Amino acid sequence: MSTLLRLATAGSVDDGKSTLVGRLLYDSKSVLTDQLAAVERVSRDRGLEQADLALLTDGLRAEREQGITIDVAYRYFATTRRSFILADCPGHVQYTRNTVTGASTADVVVLLVDARKGVLEQTRRHLAVASLLRVPHVIVAINKIDLVGFDAQVHADVTAQIEGLAGGLGLADVRTVPVSALEGDNVVDRSDRTPWYDGPSLLELLEEIPAASLPEEHGFRLPVQLTIRPQAAAREEQHRDYRGYAGQIASGVVRVGDPVVVLPSGRRTTVAGIDTADGELTEAFAPRSVTLRLADDLDVARGDVIAAADDAPVPTQDVNATVCWLSDKTLRPGSRVLLKHTTRTVQAVVRDVTGCLDLDTARSVPAETLGLNDIGQVQLRLAAPVAAEEYVDNPRTGAFLLIDAQDGGTLAAGMVGEPLEEARFPGRRPSQYSI
Repeated sequence: MSTLLRLATAGSVDDGKSTLVGRLLYDSKSVLTDQLAAVERVSRDRGLEQADLALLTDGLRAEREQGITIDVAYRYFATTRRSFILADCPGHVQYTRNTVTGASTADVVVLLVDARKGVLEQTRRHLAVASLLRVPHVIVAINKIDLVGFDAQVHADVTAQIEGLAGGLGLADVRTVPVSALEGDNVVDRSDRTPWYDGPSLLELLEEIPAASLPEEHGFRLPVQLTIRPQAAAREEQHRDYRGYAGQIASGVVRVGDPVVVLPSGRRTTVAGIDTADGELTEAFAPRSVTLRLADDLDVARGDVIAAADDAPVPTQDVNATVCWLSDKTLRPGSRVLLKHTTRTVQAVVRDVTGCLDLDTARSVPAETLGLNDIGQVQLRLAAPVAAEEYVDNPRTGAFLLIDAQDGGTLAAGMVGEPLEEARFPGRRPSQYSI
């Protein structure tokens, strides 16, 4: 089992995410003395009788003044069994884009539900995001269980709702834990106030869950960021003909002598050398940044992808994808955007919007446009080919961004492929828009 786990917290407004994270840090002895002193001081200034543990994560002044989390706060902590990278995501529907960011690299999402309110629209939205991003594990912390008298039936009812939604979204591993973030029940230590619950505490679950597959387990992919040639003044005789292709390995392992292909041109060669700031290597794996030297003199530029020759993706100009729409602007067929895939940015046009996720039914329904925070399926036509893969096969090369060509703002986060089977509507034909 990997000793490092990446987790993200999510939930609706006032579900107690920041308090839960603060309790997790505090009870696991991961808070420095001066940090705790600062929190206690601010809590006293607010007239509180005990430390407000939410302040351990709500670090921005604007957040404190509003009493809500508005940005993704990253925290690092460790127990004797494991190290954690935690992304505390905002709960307000306006900040769904931040949740997408926080969950995109997570091994597990901890989703909070207020025991008094049950499953809300934002709960459904966050479960859908977890499904689309292929987060392998979801833990639903049914919080504020103390405010419903530690009622076992409340926990059972919310669990039934969650299991129904998870089944519709294809989430395979979803577990529920009754907790009180404010009082610490079942967060780090098991509580004797929930005798009807015989499962592990939240932290125990986090210590047991296996991490996701490592990037090197996928095929080798290196999106080229820069072609390196010696500057004229620095060219020595032995480096006169040096040409290297620098970038961060997105996935897989590369070794000297490996056959590779440069995409989208399709030219084949072998790896002649692997250079780093620390010297030459015989092999390198994701996510290391390296410079590759190739055996043949090929035309390679920023945005190209150097891939393993035996399982290279086929470049395409037609992309079917699921997108989380993050802009106030409406997406409709004919919209012209920029698509950023790894280090390559190309012009694109939306040929069709084929569906939108209905959060009440967890199914995709026909749609003609997408608005802020909608999750839907689109067909894109690109001005130039990209080496895109299905997100389910390789998340690093199956993800992309849609960008506003006018102001450079991010419009959507996208995943190649159609993970929701209901997205297909046989009776519809794609609109005839082209670049």
